[in-house]
Amino acid sequence: MNVIKVNPRGYCKGVVRAVQIAKQTAKEYPDKNIYILGMLVHNSYVIKALNQYGIITLDDKNKSREELLDQIDDGVVIFTAHGISERIKKIAKEKGLITVDATCPDVLKTQILVHQYIADGYHILYIGKRNHPEASAICDGNEQITLIEKVDDINSLPHYDKVFVTNQTTMSIYDIDILFKEIKRIYPDAVFSEEICNATRVRQEAIANLKNVDTLVIVGDKASNNSNRLAQIGKENGINDVHLIDDVNDLINIKLQDGATIAVSSGASTPTYLTNQVIQALENNNFTIQQIEVEEIL
Repeated sequence: MNVIKVNPRGYCKGVVRAVQIAKQTAKEYPDKNIYILGMLVHNSYVIKALNQYGIITLDDKNKSREELLDQIDDGVVIFTAHGISERIKKIAKEKGLITVDATCPDVLKTQILVHQYIADGYHILYIGKRNHPEASAICDGNEQITLIEKVDDINSLPHYDKVFVTNQTTMSIYDIDILFKEIKRIYPDAVFSEEICNATRVRQEAIANLKNVDTLVIVGDKASNNSNRLAQIGKENGINDVHLIDDVNDLINIKLQDGATIAVSSGASTPTYLTNQVIQALENNNFTIQQIEVEEIL
């Protein structure tokens, strides 16, 4: 079989930075309990590796960041790469916790833009995924922000005199274009700022530009929005056989034909170690169960 190693793939700068911050925090506070409010990045193997450093991840899809924060009485709390609202920061400080912010600079840039336009009297239309931590951090119950997930959400909006439109950094560049055009039709004077981060953009474009591929394998956690978007774009690009897998051992469940052309990529929160194992297994045509060494992840 022919294996195409799609570039770029794997960790983005925001993920690298967040992991480095978490590891440095463990060194600085060896005698304190250290918690991460949610998944630092959306990959379960990263969470397992951080646990080796004594860092406890508090994550429950049915609980808000505030509810997770209620579980922490003392020590250090790390805010994830997806960002956090000022309200949650304030609550953490009022509890006397040491706070460490690992928010991705690209996410922080979007947050600052939103706050600036709110201060100027704009209503914000924020395109994102409901309950995703990045979207939740920006919206956080603010009545001047409306979350937009689909076209129907736009058509049901009331009239606003001043509208600013932006988005979650890990959305599909193609989905964003559709929603922007629809918003422009209804609010022709709206101000737009497309904030898909460059790491997301170039990974999506690389998948969209694939030609003559039989199978696309995306290595990434099912909770990772950017990994899911890569798989989605592959399907939209006409690749019929697309798989989002956690690690090399999931290859056993994929039927691969001799002589097939297989493209491999990975989400921006996927450790390189995991993707390399998948590529090596495909190149060696060896799909036996392989060991995942957690200590090699970070």
